Amino acid sequence: MFLVLACGVSVLSACGFQLRGQQDYAFKRLVINGAPAPVAARLTRMVQGGSDTVIVSSAANADAILNVSESRGTGVLTLSSLGVVEEYELDYALNYSLTGKDGTVLIPPSSIHLNRAMTYSDQFSQAKAAESDVLFADMQNDAVDQLTRRLGVVHSLHPAPGQTVPGISPRAPLPPPPL
Repeated sequence: MFLVLACGVSVLSACGFQLRGQQDYAFKRLVINGAPAPVAARLTRMVQGGSDTVIVSSAANADAILNVSESRGTGVLTLSSLGVVEEYELDYALNYSLTGKDGTVLIPPSSIHLNRAMTYSDQFSQAKAAESDVLFADMQNDAVDQLTRRLGVVHSLHPAPGQTVPGISPRAPLPPPPL
């Protein structure tokens, strides 16, 4: 039993696995503006639960201001030979920027883009609608996780000119399927 546990630990450490641990943000009080309720709730849990930073409700009490917005979209991914939709592409984007209390840009406007492919059938339209809700919630959670890691890149509330955090461009969407 001990040998199996020791092998498991060595395999995980060899692949680079590391627990999330405690985050050390440059700001100790953060206000979140414009985020939808589920995003704000998860972001609050992630930041307050994994660091000594607290989420405040007023920009006057904050060290940094996080502006967040999201967008969702759906597109046709594949069609059958009869022109009936067989697959949809679900797109989710979380747009954000981080500024200091004094207006210093800590993270310029950036975006996290995610997408998922979902098969579709008219026979199961209600189940597929529920599946798309689950996939959007999963993408939302994934985007918030990425955002909390991105906030950790900021090391100072007053960065020197060469030490600014660059913006992140969205990753490429799914390629169109072959016909």
